[in-house]
Amino acid sequence: MKNILVIFLCLISVRGFSQQKDDPKVGLVLSGGGAKGLAHIGALKIIEEAGVRIDYIGGSSMGAIIGGLYASGYTANDLDSIFHETNFNILIQDDLPRSAKTFYEKEDTEKYAISLPFDNFRLGLPSGLSKGQNIYNLMSRLTMHVSEIDDFNELPIPFFCTAADIETGEEVILDSGSLAKAVSASGAIPSIFSPVKIDGRLLTDGGVANNYPIEELKRRGAEIIIGVDVQDTLIDKDNLRSVLDILTQIGNFRTISEMKDKIPQTDIYINPDISKFSVISFSEGEAIIDSGRVAAKEKYQQLEQLAARQKDFKRELKKQGQDSIYVTNLEINGNNTYPQSYILGKLKLDPEKKLTFNDLNVGVNNLSATGNFDKISYNLIPGKDGEEYTLNMDIEESENKSYLRLALHYDDLYESGVLLNLTRKSLLLTNDVASVDVVVGDHFRYYFDYYIDKGYYWSIGLKSRFNNFNKDISFDFANQNGDLQNIGVENIGIDYKDITNQFYVETLFQQVFSFGMGAEHKYLDITSEAFQDENGESGNTVFEDNNYYSAFGYLKFDSYDNKYFPSQGVYFDGDFHVYLFSSNNDFAEFSIAKGKVGYAATPFEKFTTRISAETGFKIGNDNINTLDFFLGGYGNYPINNFISFYGYDFISLSGDSYIKALLDLDYELFRKHHLIASVNIANVENKLYSSGNWLSMPDYTGYALGYGLETFLGPLEVKYSYSPEIKESHWFFSLGFWF
Repeated sequence: MKNILVIFLCLISVRGFSQQKDDPKVGLVLSGGGAKGLAHIGALKIIEEAGVRIDYIGGSSMGAIIGGLYASGYTANDLDSIFHETNFNILIQDDLPRSAKTFYEKEDTEKYAISLPFDNFRLGLPSGLSKGQNIYNLMSRLTMHVSEIDDFNELPIPFFCTAADIETGEEVILDSGSLAKAVSASGAIPSIFSPVKIDGRLLTDGGVANNYPIEELKRRGAEIIIGVDVQDTLIDKDNLRSVLDILTQIGNFRTISEMKDKIPQTDIYINPDISKFSVISFSEGEAIIDSGRVAAKEKYQQLEQLAARQKDFKRELKKQGQDSIYVTNLEINGNNTYPQSYILGKLKLDPEKKLTFNDLNVGVNNLSATGNFDKISYNLIPGKDGEEYTLNMDIEESENKSYLRLALHYDDLYESGVLLNLTRKSLLLTNDVASVDVVVGDHFRYYFDYYIDKGYYWSIGLKSRFNNFNKDISFDFANQNGDLQNIGVENIGIDYKDITNQFYVETLFQQVFSFGMGAEHKYLDITSEAFQDENGESGNTVFEDNNYYSAFGYLKFDSYDNKYFPSQGVYFDGDFHVYLFSSNNDFAEFSIAKGKVGYAATPFEKFTTRISAETGFKIGNDNINTLDFFLGGYGNYPINNFISFYGYDFISLSGDSYIKALLDLDYELFRKHHLIASVNIANVENKLYSSGNWLSMPDYTGYALGYGLETFLGPLEVKYSYSPEIKESHWFFSLGFWF
């Protein structure tokens, strides 16, 4: 009996020894956790350092994104570099670069704080705060080198990720198709990102169904499991301070319960300390990555022992891809409403020229910026020669055609206003848009715009606006622009009303140039407050009550990266009006030309300089001065020929011609917080250019010191200005997008 027992123990020892010397298949499971998932990068650095070969990777949410990139051939250091080069604030928003938008789209997206679907007069909510297009664009670019691989088992490391069917709640295993689309679906955090449609199923964050898919790894043959867990733990009631905290806590009930069974199944369990971070703590990414490194370092001996049991291997790493390719064929799926010519016009594809990956992303952004598509995914399929590619695009057209949009604004001229907007796309044609703004508050205004977007062909537009404000101006100034009797008052109130209607055509060049021309009708009604005239009778003094008809042309260039606080780019706006007819009996034909050029650069981190110069002059009839140039005050939405000028109040300087220069020095104290010092100079008078005075030293100067904050309502700005000529100072305050 004793001999039998000895033989049995020897057999066990031999078997155990042989198991220690075998070549086990190692699976790596990476959980979801939003920004906390960046800890996976730190853990991967230690796993690599220990020499462990990974045979399978499974992940969910951020674990799917990190795992998918690692499986495609990136190293941990590569992923670290990608993190440092990525602006996550832009990535998780639908904030496409301004360069992707046409001039109409720029104007349309830079004055509304809230936009909600309003089809059939029923108010809806978006399926997520972001469509996730920026995430997809990034993932598509990073996985372009494996775009021809349809089966994820054929990646350098076999990979799968999880998602949840939002209709049934079922877990969906994604292991084929487009890698970029799969990881985008797995990372579509509910309420933050819109769901992703794959094979007819609407998919959302994999963490909803299975946030630590260890079972699938084992099913695929993984014998040793390394797990990196960045999921939340339950927090006490004193720290449940917001709706997001409560919803996150509820969502964690299931995952924490499931981990009680999954942790014992994990051979090497790495659990970074991410308690100080949230799912959106991307600004603390460096510390999160380090937490993963520290946690994995604690398991370093186990990782080394595992590596010693594996055979020598050479991992297939990402190869340097081509900078540019030929796209000779385009396949578009899902475009039922918008013709292929419209899509091609936005993409700007030329099969005769090489296309850089950056050009491709720009084209996709151009298409996305129209707002006509919920999702745009694409795949490059190489031809037989490996040089010519087919661009296969899947497009999900937006079902929303009507929108209700809101904004708030206050400034010193128009005072308070609430903007209500109704926008309808495809009203008469598939590529048109009609928009009506109504501003209620201290001064009622409206703005109507109908635009037929033909891309780089001639687009057609129709505009109508009503604008009005009241302003006290000096009596002497008013008398220069009218025929008043001096009644011993210093100031009089001006009531200014403007109705302008335009029909125009325009064409675009390279998305930043716009050339247009058209016809305009303008009605001006300008009166003063009631006071006694020279006969002692009360009444209003009428400065203007006439209609004007003109033809106009314009050329615009705008590469600014931000309308209100640009840090780089060039701006040009040139306009020429020929006034042909009027209801004014004293009318004679005249023209007005004006132009503005600006340049922004950031020579040092957080420090931006902006320089601009502008001018305008009248040609012809001198009898009409209500369309002269009026300088003073501060505003980002000027009408007619009102020009901002620090140091002077609104409508303080006037003439039929002017020249002005402005310098802004902008220091970003904190993100979106701006401290701005400004100086402007100008000459303003009649016949400025014919007299040669435009070359003389400036007659008017002004200085300003201001604070600006970028908010979801638009910019909040406070400015103190001073002019040494008149030794007066003025405060200017504004809140919200200008309209």
